[in-house]
Amino acid sequence: MTAPPATDTRARLLATTERLIYASGIAATGMDRIVRESGVARKSVYRYFPTKEALVAEALNARDERWMAWFAAASSSAMPLAQRIQAMFDALGTWFGTPDFRGCAFINAAGESGDADGPVRQAAKAHKLRLLQYLRRVADEAGLAPRPADELARQLLILIDGAITVALVGGDLASAARAAHIAAALPEARRPDDFSPSMKGTA
Repeated sequence: MTAPPATDTRARLLATTERLIYASGIAATGMDRIVRESGVARKSVYRYFPTKEALVAEALNARDERWMAWFAAASSSAMPLAQRIQAMFDALGTWFGTPDFRGCAFINAAGESGDADGPVRQAAKAHKLRLLQYLRRVADEAGLAPRPADELARQLLILIDGAITVALVGGDLASAARAAHIAAALPEARRPDDFSPSMKGTA
């Protein structure tokens, strides 16, 4: 999943910022480097964004749009639920094997942000919420009732983030396949019309 070439000034600035912070982290990416590699004058940068934090947050928002479009395209709604879930993890596995894979940009950014209410942490939180909503929609489209659909979405989110983290930190590129194996055994993924026994009677 690579960024498309950016032609206008703002888009070029965001694309450069995203690429640099994903590769090196927020703290290690100074404004001087962003200015130099984007070719955007410092005055112009601050005309678009008052602070580095605001710039980083908007770069994350742009990545969210692209990442979600890529992920949704990989798991077509034409597939049955089990195949659709498998396709998600297949796509992740392919991504893990790319040379520029550096884990989840949003988890990475949240880990560098000390302000839970700041724009960077909020951008990361918004991405995870959007991913959860997409997974819930997948479950809804498969015909699951509300409670098991919500539970499946939350379970898949944990498996997705876990696979990404294990692939980055441990170098285990098979983590996506292992997560897919776990997902295939989830009762909600196998029985759309029933609850997992462990979920019966819960609120």
